[in-house]
Amino acid sequence: MNKKRVLIIDDDSRNIFALVNTLKAKSFDCLSCLSAEEALKLLETNEIIDAVLIDMMMPEMDGYDAIPLIKKIPSRKSTLVIAVTAQAMAGDREKCINAGADDYISKPIDVDKLLSSLSKI
Repeated sequence: MNKKRVLIIDDDSRNIFALVNTLKAKSFDCLSCLSAEEALKLLETNEIIDAVLIDMMMPEMDGYDAIPLIKKIPSRKSTLVIAVTAQAMAGDREKCINAGADDYISKPIDVDKLLSSLSKI
């Protein structure tokens, strides 16, 4: 069975490190980007990305702006996009889903919930 590949987009390398280690331990292959702009370039050129975890609060381009752009890429219309946020305020889930995210997870990340979301790929 091929490993599923997850792209992690977060401006904090500590978050990327923790997610990569967690997902690799569960047999996922991981790529990472420190900005949404970098991620958009990667998503346009790399065919094998099964899911995207995107931090919603990043400088320059946040997840609310990036998710619709990800979904506009013809090869990414059905790619699973999971919004990740540290704020977890009332209405955030709906706002993320309205931006085009398929699911929403708050930090600190519940690994079981993350794996449940990723089981859709």
